[in-house]
Amino acid sequence: MTITLTPDERAAAQAYIRLVETTQAVMGDPVLAPLAAQYLSSPMAEADEALRRAGLTGNEGRLLRLVAALRGDPLSAP
Repeated sequence: MTITLTPDERAAAQAYIRLVETTQAVMGDPVLAPLAAQYLSSPMAEADEALRRAGLTGNEGRLLRLVAALRGDPLSAP
C-alpha cells in the first residue's frame, strides 16, 4: 500500500532524516562528538517544529512509516 504524505508530513520526515544523518556524522567523528550539543541543536529544533506542525509529536510509529515511504522502502505499509 502506498503512503501519501502531506507537505507537512514530508517536511517532518525530511527534517528527521537530516537530524539522524547529522547525528551519525557528528557522533562518528571523535573531534566533533564533544561538541554534539552545538552541532545538533539546530537540526533538533527544526525536527521538533516540523513534527509539531505535522501533528506527529509523540507518534513515532507514523513518523517512521513516513520516513520509510519517503526513502522508498517497499516494506513501508501503513
